Amino acid sequence: MMEYKEILRQYWGFSDFRGIQKEIIESIGRGQDTLGLMPTGGGKSITFQVPALSMDGVCIVITPLIALMKDQVDHLLAKGIRAAAIYSGMTRPEIIKTLENTIFGAVKILYVSPERLSSELFQTKLRHMKVSFITVDEAHCISQWGYDFRPSYLTIAALRDLLPGIPVLALTATATPHVVDDIQERLKFARKNVFRMSFERKNLSYVVRTTGDKLGELTHILRSVDGSAIVYVRSRKKCKEINELLTAQGFSSTFYHAGLDHLSKDERQKQWQEDRIRVMVATNAFGMGIDKPNVRLVIHMNCPDSIEAYFQEAGRGGRDGQKAYAVLLYNGYDKSKLHKRIAETFPEKDFIKLVYEHLAYFFQIGVGSGRYHTFSFEMDKFCNAFGHSPRLVDSALRIIQRAGYIYYENEPEAAPRLMFLLTRNELYRLNELTPLQDQVITVVLRQYGGVFNDYVFINEERIADIAGLTKQQIYLVLKSLSQRRILHYIPQRKIPFITYLTNRIDGDRLVIGKEVYDERKRQFTNRIEAIISYATNDQVCRSRQLLSYLGQPHSPACHCCDVCLEKETDQESDDRMEAALDKIMALLSDKELHSLDDILQLDIPKRQLDAAIDHLRNEEIIHLKDDKVYIK
Repeated sequence: MMEYKEILRQYWGFSDFRGIQKEIIESIGRGQDTLGLMPTGGGKSITFQVPALSMDGVCIVITPLIALMKDQVDHLLAKGIRAAAIYSGMTRPEIIKTLENTIFGAVKILYVSPERLSSELFQTKLRHMKVSFITVDEAHCISQWGYDFRPSYLTIAALRDLLPGIPVLALTATATPHVVDDIQERLKFARKNVFRMSFERKNLSYVVRTTGDKLGELTHILRSVDGSAIVYVRSRKKCKEINELLTAQGFSSTFYHAGLDHLSKDERQKQWQEDRIRVMVATNAFGMGIDKPNVRLVIHMNCPDSIEAYFQEAGRGGRDGQKAYAVLLYNGYDKSKLHKRIAETFPEKDFIKLVYEHLAYFFQIGVGSGRYHTFSFEMDKFCNAFGHSPRLVDSALRIIQRAGYIYYENEPEAAPRLMFLLTRNELYRLNELTPLQDQVITVVLRQYGGVFNDYVFINEERIADIAGLTKQQIYLVLKSLSQRRILHYIPQRKIPFITYLTNRIDGDRLVIGKEVYDERKRQFTNRIEAIISYATNDQVCRSRQLLSYLGQPHSPACHCCDVCLEKETDQESDDRMEAALDKIMALLSDKELHSLDDILQLDIPKRQLDAAIDHLRNEEIIHLKDDKVYIK
């Protein structure tokens, strides 16, 4: 274990591990499949980065968080640790170079998104790598019973067939006991092996505020508590609206959601990270992998779909160990919206079959055909044609996908792409190009191969950086070249696509089994009811409610949530009342008449004295007569 400690001290400057880091590192170091349950801010990255440096070969880290990949690679490189990442926006030559550097031993930690695992290029190169172990971050995403299931995670288990005998380290911050078992089964653990760190956060005060004026309560809280804050909302529209409201009221605020371009996301995140902006108004697209220690407030304007999601998002407060608050704003409308979400997420089976039928009409696919055909899917056009709700159609397609009939990619890699329509010789003979057009074409030809034969994904930010232009200028130049039919440019745009995995059948024959629909609906409903119970239960410590749900049923009261503080205030008031009653009764125990002045001279605060006298009179224990007090 000294070697691990030396690595920790050399690269991170820490003298020892904390929590269960040591146990997890030793377990994976022995070659054992390992699952680590560590709360947000518990130091997950140390558990794979340290053993990766002590073992031969490369550690492959699978994570869906591109922002986390880039951030961690930058931090590791700054420490002198050889790290790299493969993510959307990279060119094929860049990906090949990174993979070959890994094969030749120039990379110790390689970050990869789960979508990349099934590519032929990655699997071909993987066979030539010396892999020390595989790390699966956000491992709850592999469980179909989890709150954040991602189909791309199911491909991870196939790596075990390509890399027999290579151990797996799975890490997550939130998982129920059921999901813990499911993770190990789906990752083909040789045997169950779980290390749990307590999810208790003693410095984090959980608060639920029931209010009819959420915006007023939001501004009141922000003025009452200093420091960096995250405000979570349900929609992109609300992001912008609430940010504008806060800015108008003098708060330093910005907003973040998945629809922003990468430059805007990076700049806003950087401003917030560096405390140049105090408040980040965001959807749940923000926060994963963001290691900002001094967040003092995490405010939810609406109930998330599950306790797991709420716990993870709330846990971004107070990572520095100092006092922080996680506040959920709630009212009766939240309950009805959550129940409505069940029906939206699991529409009726007849509707799902109808969507399957209409999909075939939309793509003009006959019964018995369509297998392995891929189509771009314009949701708005489809819904307008058949009179459907986009939200219900999205849910129906996800269920049809789980049933195995289609592959529905609703969040494709949105990198822009282009292909030259002229040959290289024709391009060189052009003499009507503007200086900017000529400059951009030169950069594109130097950076990307194959652009005369097929569409190639490009990185506009990189082209802009090399050309010394802005991203907007690159966009306008490429659009102008596309209009002149010099090249065909497809800007960054998220258009879903659908691939038929089986030939089309009649909608009535569509099989939507219990595991695909009924059981998942039951689990989803249970999660909804659990978060409603948390928001409305003002009798049990908030921390105890959360921890019990996550598999720690006998945790102590936190003494800092709104429930605990209310009870302690009531108890303190009762205790003071008892003390006041004892002093008054001791004075009157001689059963003589005493003046009110005698009682007023007792060492009792006026409010407690008034309450005690009222109590004794109401219970007819004492009586007043001519400004005299006595006991019958």
